[in-house]
Order: sequence, then structure tokens, then C-alpha cells
Amino acid sequence: MFHTLYEWFWWDRIWLPVNLTWADLVDKDGRVYAKASDLYVTVPYAFAFLFVRFLFESWIATPLAHCAGIRQKVHLKAQDNHILELHYTTQSRNPAQPDIDGLSKKSSLSVRQVERWFRRRRTQDLPGVLKKFREACWRCVFYLFAFIGGIVALYDKEWFYDTQEVWTGFPKQSMLESQYWYYILEMSFYASLLFSITFDVKRKDFKEQIVHHLATLVLLSFSWCVNYIRIGTLVMLVHDASDILLESAKLFNYAKWEKTSHCIFVVFAIVFMVTRLIIFPFWLIHCTWVYPVLHYPAFFGYYFFNVMLVILLCLHSFWAYLILRMIRKFLFGNLIRDERSENEEEEDEDNSSTTDDEGQHKLSNGHAVDKKKEEKNGCFGRLSPPEDISRSKTVY
Repeated sequence: MFHTLYEWFWWDRIWLPVNLTWADLVDKDGRVYAKASDLYVTVPYAFAFLFVRFLFESWIATPLAHCAGIRQKVHLKAQDNHILELHYTTQSRNPAQPDIDGLSKKSSLSVRQVERWFRRRRTQDLPGVLKKFREACWRCVFYLFAFIGGIVALYDKEWFYDTQEVWTGFPKQSMLESQYWYYILEMSFYASLLFSITFDVKRKDFKEQIVHHLATLVLLSFSWCVNYIRIGTLVMLVHDASDILLESAKLFNYAKWEKTSHCIFVVFAIVFMVTRLIIFPFWLIHCTWVYPVLHYPAFFGYYFFNVMLVILLCLHSFWAYLILRMIRKFLFGNLIRDERSENEEEEDEDNSSTTDDEGQHKLSNGHAVDKKKEEKNGCFGRLSPPEDISRSKTVY
């Protein structure tokens, strides 16, 4: 049964053009081809990335954060309460008013005390600025080296300047050593992001990030197996370009260098729109959609590859919409938080103050926002647009 499924999955007619078989992608005549078995190495490399990331965040990112005046904030801990904790973990982190009234009766606490408990409990789970800084620093360094490595690997290649050359001689295109390491390291990095997504800073586009990482890994794995490596390297390079600027903008924002952060973010937005919404669809997707059928008839793998690229384009459009919203609010001077960020509650430091809090906080269903503190953060006080914008690398 398993053998039958295996044979069906790797059927030549699914993944390769007509009149081609996997035997045509066996090393011979001095040509070296990518092999599906090579992808197994990305798993241990992904864990190696996690280990290197831990060392980097501990020995480099944290001292940098301290030099920038960023410290770990200690939040006031909510008192132990089994009834409220059970509702928080199993029902809702932001209970509705009827639920608050019911919990007040069950726990023998006042409505005000229940609201304060949930506010503090949510604050406990919020990621600190130090954690965000370390994550952004790690991604910024990787994207920078990945982009430089991509330029070094591609600057002297014909297909870097003329996308029609991507398909010249396909599929009998020998894989270069630079392409091998560019692919393996990128895939390992994205696999590490997928492994760490549960304990990284969680934002509203959490599901989109997972879709992006999975689509990226599937797309790269497919292009690797069927020797679509030339177009794959171009896609990776295009995505790396804007990611460096995004993470840099976050770093300066967390360090409260607001003007620098604003300028970098504007440049990032321009680069993102150019690379993800112009170059990606009109050069790269055009290259994979139009040129291949000039060399061989369309087949399942051809449609599969292009569908995955379109999925990434849809994610790019979604993130571009969020970026434009942020820019619009920035221009009108009323951007107070990142469109992707989870709502961040300010804790009530004084347990006994109730009257004064009403004048400074707007309370709604146990949720409080200190507007004065929020305004101090500036337009990008909670900046962290799409990662991948593809995490997201957002690659591919």
C-alpha cells in the first residue's frame, strides 16, 4: 500500500513535462542535479538555526538591547484565582460583561476586581519589548546575509538579467554549489521559523504566517525536486530585499529612534510594493506562467507551482493593505499601533484606585487602554508589520 502511494506520488507525469522522467535528472555528463533526499538535511539544519538563534539573542541581541536602553519589564502578577484562571485559559481572555458579572458572583470578587484581574492576566502574557527586539535583530541579520549571499550567487548569471534564460536548457541545468547552499540555508531558516512560531511573538496574522511558511517550504521543495532552481533563487532574492528594511525599522522603533524608524519604514514600504507587487507578479510569475509553455506542454507541476506563487501574491496583497493603512494613519497623524499587533492592555498599578482610573482609562469588557501612554509611543509605537511580509520572509 505504502509502496503504491509512493510510486503514484512520484509519478513522472505529475511533476515533470511530457517525455521527461526522473532518470533524466540523474547526475551524468558532468551535470549535478538536486535530489529530493537532499531535503532531509534541512531538518537538522533548522534545529541548528534555533541553537544559533539562542546564542545570538543571548550574547549579541540582548547586550545591544541594553545599549539601546531596552530592559525587560516586570509586570504586576495577577493574584492566583482558580475560577478566573480556568475561564481565561478555556473560554476567553476578554470576557463579555455578562461573563464578568457571572465570574464576579462565583469568585466573590467585585466586578471591578474581576476586570482588573483579567487586565493584569492579559498583560502577563504580552511579549516584552526586549523579546521583540531580539527576534527582530535575529531576522534582520539573517535576511541581510541571505540577501548579500543571493547577490553574490546570482550577479554573474544570465537569468538574473534576462528571465527567459531561466528556461534555457531546462531541465538539464546543472546545479551550482552556491545554489545548493542558498536553497538549503533558506529552507532551513524557514523551517526554524515554523518550529519556533508557537513561542515567538504572536500577532493577528498568526494564521497567515503559518500559511506563508508552509507555502514557502512547499514551493521551495517542489522547485528543488523538479530543478526549478533558477527561478527559485530569484524569488528568494526578491523577498529578502524588503525584509531587511522591515526588521531594521522595528529595531529602531523598539529603541525609540522614531524618526529613523519612520524613514526606514517608508523606504521599506516602497521597496515592498516594488518587489512584491510589481517585480514578483509581472516579472517572476510572468516568467513561470508564460515562458515554460514555449518549451514544453503544460502539466500538473506547472500549474501547481504557479498556484503556490499566486497564494504568496495574495498574502503580499493582504500585507500591502495593512502597510497602506499604517501609512495613511501615519500621514494623518493618528497611527497609534501596528495593524497586525494584538491589543496591548496597560496594567492598573494601583489596586485601590477606582475613581481616578475612570478619568484616565476607558473601560470596556475588562479591557483598558491608557491613551496618554499610548500616544507617547508615537506613530510607530507598536510597529511590527508583516514579518515574512514573508516572515514572513515573507519569501515566496
